[in-house]
Amino acid sequence: MSDLPRSVEFHEEGPREGFQMEKQTFPLSDRAALINALSAAGLKQIQVASFVSPRAVPQMADAPELFAAITKRPGTRYTALWLNDNGFERARACEQVDLDGKLMFYTTEPFSQRNNNCSVAEGRERQLGWLDRYIALGIPVEKAYVITAFGCNLGGPVPVSAVTEHIRWLIDACADRGVPLPAIYLADTMGWGNPEEIKRRIGAVRELVPDAAIGLHLHDTRGAGGANVYAALQMGVRLFDSSVAGLGGCPFAGHKHGGAAGNICTEDMVFMCEEMGIETGIDLEALIEAARLAERIIGRPLSGHIMHSGSLKEFRAAATH
Repeated sequence: MSDLPRSVEFHEEGPREGFQMEKQTFPLSDRAALINALSAAGLKQIQVASFVSPRAVPQMADAPELFAAITKRPGTRYTALWLNDNGFERARACEQVDLDGKLMFYTTEPFSQRNNNCSVAEGRERQLGWLDRYIALGIPVEKAYVITAFGCNLGGPVPVSAVTEHIRWLIDACADRGVPLPAIYLADTMGWGNPEEIKRRIGAVRELVPDAAIGLHLHDTRGAGGANVYAALQMGVRLFDSSVAGLGGCPFAGHKHGGAAGNICTEDMVFMCEEMGIETGIDLEALIEAARLAERIIGRPLSGHIMHSGSLKEFRAAATH
């Protein structure tokens, strides 16, 4: 049964996930200008950078300087990614970062080892430490990601039980500490998802936690991103991670070609939702200009569609005359 939401919220990840996929680094001033353009378009949350090893991800080595260079807009949160204690402390030391408590669970051993240097079980136990640290510091635990929730290039198919097992564990951990269950994000990190699996896994999570907010972190690796968003919208999902101009991906995902790894495109998904009568709170024309800016910075054609075709605004206006 279709249950389209009245509004949706897109969390922008292009400045972090997009630029970390590039082999070269780009001028800090250009990246700051893109972030400012994205916030001016009305995005409520922008993931600016990663606080990770400069050796592993040199594109994010200047994260503190990038945060200092942006012009923060009221109503927009400027967040960061960290994977370990050192990264978290670096993010905490950067006062411009809007800290958001997040947990991460892996479903396959190869990707857990490659991306976070630990086993699935070890990684889950580490989340207890993060949960307690967030509570002690007064940082609300906002979201929990199940990584490669639909399949993994390195570990193969992922059964639904591998997803729900983590969520059962999280339910107990939050109950033991008397804290609310965070929003649960299912991440199609490597583009294995299809519309029916989107519905199936959302349904499985809903059976466990009927009242929990569910979000999706989708990649458009194999061209199913828009269809997967639509399937999620039919299930009432209203929280999505996305990347301007279709930038993004994970450098440790084992794709055959790096250009295939992009996230769902923010402006394309905003266009689709607005055309369906679903409010996004985003100025689409301003977002299209931000996408075109991203393309100029990167220096090659990017995968977004609306940034090249334009929206229907001018065509509708012309048709009335």
